[in-house]
Amino acid sequence: MYNWGMKIVHYTEVPAENPGGETQGVTIRWVISEEDGAPNYYMRVFDIAPGGYSPLHRHPWEHEVYILSGEGEIVQEDGSVSVQPGTAIFIPGEELHQIRNPGNQLLRFICTIPSSGA
Repeated sequence: MYNWGMKIVHYTEVPAENPGGETQGVTIRWVISEEDGAPNYYMRVFDIAPGGYSPLHRHPWEHEVYILSGEGEIVQEDGSVSVQPGTAIFIPGEELHQIRNPGNQLLRFICTIPSSGA
C-alpha cells in the first residue's frame, strides 16, 4: 500500500497486467490509481503489440488518450482514424471505440479515466 503522498515513479516500475476481456496483445500499467490516493482521475500506460487491439466497446465515462510511440488506429462508429506519436484523443462517454495496432512496432499510449470508470 502507498502512503498517499506525492507519487513519483517511472512507468516501468509499475507491473504490467493483461487486461483480459476481448483484447489481443495488450498490457496495462496503472501508474496512478486509487491505491495512490487519487480521488478523481486514474492514469494508465498501455502497450499494444503489432496486430493487437483493445475491445470494441462503449461505457458511460470519458477518457483521454495521448499516443507516445508507434502508429495505430482509433476505430469509431463510422470508421477509423490513423494516429501517431503526439496525437491527443478525447473519447466522450457512450462513444463506441477501439484502439488497434495494424503496424509492425509497439503502440504505447497514456489513457486517463475518471475514478468512477475504474
